[in-house]
Amino acid sequence: AEGPRALWKGNAVACLRLFPCSAVQLAAYRKFVILFTDDLGHISQWSSIMAGSLAGMVSTIVTYPTDLIKTRLIVQNLLEPSYRGILHAFSTVYQQEGFLALYRGVSLTVLGALPFSAGSLLVYMNLEKLWNGPRDRFSPLQNFINVCLAAAVTQTLSFPFDTVKRKMQAQSPHLPHHGGVDVRFSGAADCFRQIVKAQGVLALWNGLTANLLKIVPYFGVMFGTFEFCKRICLYQNGYIVSPLSYKLTPGVDQSLKPQELREFKKFFKTGQLKSKKPT
Repeated sequence: AEGPRALWKGNAVACLRLFPCSAVQLAAYRKFVILFTDDLGHISQWSSIMAGSLAGMVSTIVTYPTDLIKTRLIVQNLLEPSYRGILHAFSTVYQQEGFLALYRGVSLTVLGALPFSAGSLLVYMNLEKLWNGPRDRFSPLQNFINVCLAAAVTQTLSFPFDTVKRKMQAQSPHLPHHGGVDVRFSGAADCFRQIVKAQGVLALWNGLTANLLKIVPYFGVMFGTFEFCKRICLYQNGYIVSPLSYKLTPGVDQSLKPQELREFKKFFKTGQLKSKKPT
């Protein structure tokens, strides 16, 4: 009824939020890693998981209003739109429902981000047992499969939180049919109860298949690209013999920092080390 264009409703704001969301998450992750690193420069597996979870929570809270606007643009009817665009949606929600309405459902996002972030990292790190080998020896295909499986499992576990969150984001007395939400509720806990009461427990996973078709390749490509870029950096700095594998360069001290390694190689070529000015 709305035409092919309706398949891309909310895509513009979804693309716009990727940069700030990723930037905030990476910056926060780096800060938390530094916080959890011990005096010897080591960080435990659980500390790394906690750093990833906290970074995800920070980025989610900072950019949450854009996620709510995306949902509002998706659920509206293009033939009779309530919002003319992203900025109009922001101003309308703020004027009609108040500032806090932009954060409606944020608690579900935070709660869902914890098992998703922690679970994805935990599953990803333990999937190496399937290949009977260390993770640094995985091929690009193996890394891709690992990430896709981790994303599928963790998304399935956290999906009920996302279902309730979307309904809370969409529901509004100022929208036709209350935003198209099929149940009436007064809060997050009540939304869970009303969904189960009206449609059964499995209704909490409605739309999971379509979501997996999107998120599994998304995470696979994202982490696969990250691993490849990391190998390129390691290769350019002389730590590995090829950007297509993690095979270590013979005779190279892997504990050296890139600048130290470059100076070390220069010493073997020229017989001189770069002197540092006294401070």
